Parts: sequence; structure tokens; C-alpha cells
Amino acid sequence: MRAKEWSVELYITEEGMDTVAHAVLSTGGEKRTTGRGHARRNPADREVPEIGDELAVSRALADLAGRLHGVADKDIAQFAGRS
Repeated sequence: MRAKEWSVELYITEEGMDTVAHAVLSTGGEKRTTGRGHARRNPADREVPEIGDELAVSRALADLAGRLHGVADKDIAQFAGRS
């Protein structure tokens, strides 16, 4: 059995009360799938950047998971019924 290695890179940017994260899945070839997440701090809340990072990254990963599932659905439909 051959082991495969996929990697996810996370990019986080902060501007004011907004945090945006991008999750990029690389599967070894040129094919990449990306997800995006956003978090905004309530002006009444204390400034704790780690919380914004955690929320934005979790949302980016959830978005990535949904997009990857969509890719799999398309692949299944394309190959359904073929032997």
C-alpha cells in the first residue's frame, strides 16, 4: 500500500476587528481546493486576537470540507456506472 500525503496551509490576516483565514489543500499535484472563513469582533468585546484566529480558521476549514465534499460528489457522478 502506498501512503499519500496531503497538506493544508492556513493563511490568516487581521485588519481592525476583522480576521480572515484561507485554508488551501494541496494533494500533491497542481490541484488545490480552498476554503475561506471570516470573524469579526464585537466592538464591546475585549481584544483577544487568538479568538478571531480560531473562529476564522475553523470556518475556513469547514468551508474547505464542504468544497472537498462537492469535488468528491462530482467525481462520483462522473464515474458512476462505469466499470
